[in-house]
Amino acid sequence: MSECSLPENRMPVIRVPARPADQNPGGSIFGGWIMSYVDIAGSIPALARVRGPVVTRAVDSFEFKKPVFVGDLISCYADIVSEGRTSMKVKVEVFAQRMSKGETSCIKVTEAVLTYVAIDENRRPMQLPVK
Repeated sequence: MSECSLPENRMPVIRVPARPADQNPGGSIFGGWIMSYVDIAGSIPALARVRGPVVTRAVDSFEFKKPVFVGDLISCYADIVSEGRTSMKVKVEVFAQRMSKGETSCIKVTEAVLTYVAIDENRRPMQLPVK
């Protein structure tokens, strides 16, 4: 594998190590484990944009590109890519830093786009605040 090339000039919103308890019977990390962290990561810029609660409305796309293994450190990067009146789409990219035999390499393992909706105190959609 090549040298780790995480996105430059960007900080991950979440970094989490994959542990043995997260493994599926096939020997890689359970996809639902990754999906849950993608949803959490996507909500972080949405929450910051709204400065209040949001809910996940849809998973517009989700692609597992490569497997994640026990010992990998996953880094989730999330950015708002579009906005509507009450909702926004957030792209999440997940990279795995492979830690084996003293070498660190990095690959993109997952990419997703999710829709989050701003909600009011009655859990109804509300207009996004003015920037």
